[in-house]
Amino acid sequence: MVLLESENIQMGEAAVDFALEGIDGQEYSLASFGEAQVLVVIFMCNHCPYVQKIWDGLVELASELQPKGVAFVGINPNTANPEYEEENMEKMREYAQQYGMNFAYLEDVNQKVARAYRAQCTPDIYVYDDERKLAYHGRFDNDELKVACEELLAGERPSKDEQRPSMGCSIKWVE
Repeated sequence: MVLLESENIQMGEAAVDFALEGIDGQEYSLASFGEAQVLVVIFMCNHCPYVQKIWDGLVELASELQPKGVAFVGINPNTANPEYEEENMEKMREYAQQYGMNFAYLEDVNQKVARAYRAQCTPDIYVYDDERKLAYHGRFDNDELKVACEELLAGERPSKDEQRPSMGCSIKWVE
């Protein structure tokens, strides 16, 4: 396991559209979350201890913020690598059920979406405003993600100075 930090990405960058299958068999794109005032995109996977550490907190935060207009979506880029037995659609469903996941969990089979977002690690968390411009890219820890979402809901921009990179396992890239 290689510990990495998320890449420093310019605030204001537009979210990249995608077409990915979720654990519910439905296909999702940015338009699937069009009603949300704020969109949280989390690159995550099943086996990463850093993801497992925050999974319950993500579910709890989604429960709190979804009724206020915040959508959450998890994207797993590690199913492309056959070396990781815990990373496949069936296991994604199992983990989602185990953690009581209350938001879409999508499979990035060819890792194109993770590459387009320049995701580096799991978890790698991106928060987009209502125009789907990047407003926060950083950690879940110490309520940073919650504060960023609440600031956006209040019509404010999260402070770039308060954002610290996410840290986690490297994405298991397939060449």
